[in-house]
Amino acid sequence: MPCLLVLVVLAFSRVMLVLMFLLSHYLQRAYHGFLIPVLGFIFLPLTTIAYAWLINSHMPIEGMNLVILIVAAVIDAGGLGGGEYHRRSRL
Repeated sequence: MPCLLVLVVLAFSRVMLVLMFLLSHYLQRAYHGFLIPVLGFIFLPLTTIAYAWLINSHMPIEGMNLVILIVAAVIDAGGLGGGEYHRRSRL
C-alpha cells in the first residue's frame, strides 16, 4: 500500500498538493505562508511535498533526507525541461 501511495503522489503531485492544502494542515505546518506553497504548486510540486514531509516528520534536512529532497527537485526539473527537449527534436 505505501508503494501505491508513492506512485499516486509521483503521478498526480499537483492534485495531491491541492488535496493536502484543502483537507489538512500538513502544508501549513511546513510553510508559514501562502506564497511558497503556491509557487511550489506551479514550479516544483514534488519538491514541495517532499519538503513538507521532512518538516512534518521532524527529520533534519541532512544526509539521506537531503538526497531525497535533491532527487525530488531533479525529477521536477526534468519534467519542466522535458518538453523543451522534445520540441527541439521536432525541428
